[in-house]
Amino acid sequence: MNLLVANGLGVRIEDVPILSDVSLSVKAGEWVSIVGPNGAGKTTLLSVMAGLRRASGSMSIQGRDLSEMTPRERARLLAYVPQHPEIPPGMTVNGYVLLGRTPHLSFLGMEGSHDFYLVEQVLEQFDLSSLGHRTLESLSGGELQRCHLARAIAQATPIVFLDEPTTALDLGHQQQALDRIRLLREEHRVTVVMTMHDLTLASQYSDRIILMAKGQIAAEGKPEEVLDPTRLSELYGAQVKVLKVDGHLVVVPSVSKENS
Repeated sequence: MNLLVANGLGVRIEDVPILSDVSLSVKAGEWVSIVGPNGAGKTTLLSVMAGLRRASGSMSIQGRDLSEMTPRERARLLAYVPQHPEIPPGMTVNGYVLLGRTPHLSFLGMEGSHDFYLVEQVLEQFDLSSLGHRTLESLSGGELQRCHLARAIAQATPIVFLDEPTTALDLGHQQQALDRIRLLREEHRVTVVMTMHDLTLASQYSDRIILMAKGQIAAEGKPEEVLDPTRLSELYGAQVKVLKVDGHLVVVPSVSKENS
């Protein structure tokens, strides 16, 4: 069953096409990664799919047109983590992650024991328990990124949109964060759509990859179908090799002997 359906999405900025006639669908419980070189339209596509940017064409979730939903309705269906989220001044980690529960509160309602318990669990899962009373401004880039992910998970939505979720994380926390998201997906059939520069990580966690180029879909399918070295070399303007290590694809630069 298709949970998300996009038809003919288009975005132009000052008559320059950013997205051009993009159509795709995402099944419930699927993990889809959107990859491509800089300027391919990945972030724009993700923001349109999350209802945060206007576009021509149509976008539906669970059969409902996204444009007809209120912000509160959207927030109960999807969580979105942008590349550079705004940081509320003076807010603590505990308070920030607790904001993820806001869409589920009644009008003028207050958080209850279930909300606090859920936030406590999420903080532990993202290795943030000891930082709960720290302000966001005092955190490192990696700690802050984990806070953004934790807030999205605390939102407890069936769909999670992630824009470059591992950029500020070290190797260990990259794996920890993506493993936690994968476990959440398996336990609750959460649908994950993320943009990713790291093609190796995208191949290891995704059911399907959408490769963007110049605002259009250049290829889509299983990782082994999309991550073709010839195709990647042409689109990225770099020589690459695609290796298989322990059953996983690894994309690495191919350094010519002349330049070594």
